[in-house]
Amino acid sequence: MSQLERELLTVRPRLRTMAHSRRRFFGTAWKEQLLGYGFLAPSLVLFGIFLFYPLAKSVYLSLYLTDPRGRIAAFAGFDNYMELLRSGAFYDSLKVTGLFTLYTVPTVIVWGLLLAALTHSRTRGMRFMQLLFSMPVALSVGTASVMWMMMFHPTAGMWNAILEGIGLPPVHWLTDPKWALASVSIMTVWMNIGFTYIVLLSGLKGIPEELYDSAKIDGAGPIRSFLRISLPLLSPTVFFVGIVSVIGAVQSFGQVHILTKGGPMHHTDVVVYSIYQEAFINYRFGTGSARALVLFAIVLLLTVIQYRFFERKVHYQ
Repeated sequence: MSQLERELLTVRPRLRTMAHSRRRFFGTAWKEQLLGYGFLAPSLVLFGIFLFYPLAKSVYLSLYLTDPRGRIAAFAGFDNYMELLRSGAFYDSLKVTGLFTLYTVPTVIVWGLLLAALTHSRTRGMRFMQLLFSMPVALSVGTASVMWMMMFHPTAGMWNAILEGIGLPPVHWLTDPKWALASVSIMTVWMNIGFTYIVLLSGLKGIPEELYDSAKIDGAGPIRSFLRISLPLLSPTVFFVGIVSVIGAVQSFGQVHILTKGGPMHHTDVVVYSIYQEAFINYRFGTGSARALVLFAIVLLLTVIQYRFFERKVHYQ
């Protein structure tokens, strides 16, 4: 028997073993993939019903004109989008939404960060303060809006009573164009600060205490420790809260609908409320769907911009 034949006799069993192991591996991997998709199937069905189908339906309706009953009347193509881009009211609603986002998002993050830093210590009574600052997260938008509507009441409200008590004239919080958007923004900040506070406090609790002990040994005070240790290590949490807050602010609807209904004089007419008016008040589902898709594109663009420019300053370690 030649040397080549002896080597072939030695290699062939190894090749058969490797081929069997490979078939067994791919068979097991295929079964695991099927099992994984089986577990995901209920969630995929729910996503398909409540997310993907409405999205596809909105794309379809945005290309058509509809009658008051929502039935397809005529094909419009991109005319709904062209009408939207020529509409001054749409740009006004975008401006209002931008101002509302500017008023609420930085304020929520700054106040949430400040409260989380003040109540992060293990001092006696901090548990109660943490519970107190977290309470707004348990309230719905409707409940919070009704509460603040009573506080904003021009004659029986708490805020005007405080102003009168210190000698200042009362303010028409929800009916004065100068104060309406600011009033809704104040209510939104209070409503969202609970979630932001909980997330930021959780991020602070994840920072090792040894770092603060080392900073104390080096002579660093509380403010310097916060700026040099807490804030850099908390940047991933702040980045997450910023993205979620921007998306939530752009999609705000409930508080505007309950408090001002877009008024006075459209000074609180945010984009989502204009979509509601266009689709369910004016029964123009085609243009309403076009507005919704444009808003989706704006939210996607804002998220990409945040990831592109702000993630560079995030320290994950």
